[in-house]
Amino acid sequence: MAFADSSGSGVAPGAGRRSTAPLPAVCAGYFMVILDVTIINVAVPAVGRELSASLTGIQWITDGYTLVFAGLLMTGGALGDRLGNRRVFCSGVAVFTLSSAACAAAPNTAFLVGARLVEGLGAALIVPGSLALLQEAYPEPAARSRAFGLWGSMAGIAASAGPLLGGLLVSTAGWRWVFLINLPVGVACLVLTLRFVAPSPHQPGRALDWPAQCAVVAAVALLTAALNEAGRRGWSDPAVLAGLGLAAVAVAAFLLRERFARAPALPLRLLRPRAMSGTAVIGLLFNFAFYGMVFTASLEFQHQRGFSALRTGLALFPAVAMTMFASVLSGRLSRRTGDRPLVVSGMLLGAAGLGGWAAAGSDPAYVLLVVPMMATGFGTSFALTGSTATVMGGAPPAYAGAASALFNTTRQIGSATGVALGGSLLATSAGYGAGLRLSMAVGALAYLTAAALARLCVPPRADQLSRRHSIR
Repeated sequence: MAFADSSGSGVAPGAGRRSTAPLPAVCAGYFMVILDVTIINVAVPAVGRELSASLTGIQWITDGYTLVFAGLLMTGGALGDRLGNRRVFCSGVAVFTLSSAACAAAPNTAFLVGARLVEGLGAALIVPGSLALLQEAYPEPAARSRAFGLWGSMAGIAASAGPLLGGLLVSTAGWRWVFLINLPVGVACLVLTLRFVAPSPHQPGRALDWPAQCAVVAAVALLTAALNEAGRRGWSDPAVLAGLGLAAVAVAAFLLRERFARAPALPLRLLRPRAMSGTAVIGLLFNFAFYGMVFTASLEFQHQRGFSALRTGLALFPAVAMTMFASVLSGRLSRRTGDRPLVVSGMLLGAAGLGGWAAAGSDPAYVLLVVPMMATGFGTSFALTGSTATVMGGAPPAYAGAASALFNTTRQIGSATGVALGGSLLATSAGYGAGLRLSMAVGALAYLTAAALARLCVPPRADQLSRRHSIR
């Protein structure tokens, strides 16, 4: 299959090796984005000490990136469909790499937060294009499942490497190297993509729905800001309540705009199938639980137990290391079982893990937390491949970027709210241990809700096969 580029030649660089070469190119960009999500968790205490950042400032260093990332994913997906996914993907890699250098040079908290916002913009251009480029490069369902499995395993590798690499860098070279590590990865990603990934089809006549894009940004920003400020102001503060209310208004405005827009960013007909809308909510729930756990556990190990950054990375390693193994395994199993059993079982395992942590007591020995953390990491990643394949398999090719953006937007909203709510619970509860246990219990409930949704919304294997063939 040849891909039409802007010149209409349809000839890709490295076409003879296209069957395998796009994978490392595309996955390198996704690796960089996910690494930046997890590597920062063990670095923020050191950043906070050097830059004299408050707990709210630390949350914004983490969540500022995720906020822009989540808020602009729909824009990134729409730009990819309109201008070509490879072009937008490469632009995102360039923005991300340059802003990482700016993060490393930050003289104060405000500068670092600003640079992280620009990093989030780069990530928002990278991620929708990564899935859409894989969908273009691997049109056959079996090859696509393997590609999505490897894409998910790349997230597992990045998540596994993040805390450990972050701890090692903070303990030796300093926290600024947490950002400098992105520079060689970004350069390699650009070179590989331009050399081996085919130029993408594009639809220059498709208008960008800017009112809808602005509504999404407003909803994510207001929700995250309200949750972050709840830790400092309290849940009953008028500013917090106003932020939550305005976020709901922004969501309603987005849906209303998409209902009547002539060229919507996300046609609402894409959300009518339960497989699409339900799986997007599942992504929100499992990212909420997992990244909330990683953030609060990192603060627990360093602030309450006195672990160094490196020791914290080692303490978190059992949880995130399981994600790599689970992604590869689920990619293989999905072709035999379909996606529903994987998503349901993964969410139940994640619920058991966080529920076990919540039940372990106020100050459990670390050895009692290893199995719950491993169960949570395995279950989350085990469900990722199946949920990704469900969303992308149900999307018309012309809206691959929009479908990828929808799924990843809900996931990043989940990450941002998980971090924000976890930090707020630690700050507002009667004690640090009580706040931690409550955060884990809320995460377990999110996993259970996701399992119930998966049972209702993810199609069985026979339905998935017929739906994917009909889309082709």
